[in-house]
Amino acid sequence: MADVQVDRRKFLATVGVGALATMNAEDKAEELEHYMIDLLEGHDHGHGRPEHDEEQEVRAPRGTGNLFQANGREISVMPDSPQLLDFYEHRFAPARHVLQSANHALETGQPEETVLACLLHDVVQNLIKVDHGWWGAQLIEPYVHERISWGIRYHGALRFYPDDSVGYEYPDMYNRIFGEDYVPPKYIEDQYKEARAHRYYMDSRMITVNDTYGFEDGVDVDIGKFEDIIGRHWKAPKEGLGYDGSPVAHMWRTLQLPNTPL
Repeated sequence: MADVQVDRRKFLATVGVGALATMNAEDKAEELEHYMIDLLEGHDHGHGRPEHDEEQEVRAPRGTGNLFQANGREISVMPDSPQLLDFYEHRFAPARHVLQSANHALETGQPEETVLACLLHDVVQNLIKVDHGWWGAQLIEPYVHERISWGIRYHGALRFYPDDSVGYEYPDMYNRIFGEDYVPPKYIEDQYKEARAHRYYMDSRMITVNDTYGFEDGVDVDIGKFEDIIGRHWKAPKEGLGYDGSPVAHMWRTLQLPNTPL
């Protein structure tokens, strides 16, 4: 399970003065997950700064993707016709969270579609963090079986609801960080009910199960371990991601060229 250590005081300090009062439960959970992934990935967005510094410094909105944060990372040049592995190397790296999540699914004998879903479920956070399950599903939808994109779309909502049949419990960290009265907003509850009644429910649920195993400090997994699974279940466009005329080509081009002004 997750072993990234979260200091409640430091985490809350990163949110900003007065921001907590305006955040709903989903906002808080999203911010916590982004914070944990940033700790694991080694991204420093000023985590742990005292709250009074927030008043003196202009920061990117919380929902801004990793590639657009002022983090000092070098934006490397990608191939002319980039494929998925190129994005893991040049834009998603180190991608420890999704690699660990997929590795757990693989080592516990779960279907290859679940492994790939775990490998992909959070990569869109490099582009945008707001409502990332829906953005993430849209990003990959033309290239995978619908059960993979559907599962990614609903995994965010399912985090809030236990399922004893697969051993998924309500995250204790939510109680420790936000208190016992933490309640998801109605639209999240509606998404949960919709997902619970859907034929692909368990595909999405298993993403949440493996998600909890993607926060192990000091564990690195090689993307090459999943190359064969990607080859079998990812419909790679010959023109390269961003240049195949798909409805999401612009999203992949944005990931490839985040400094393009227009």
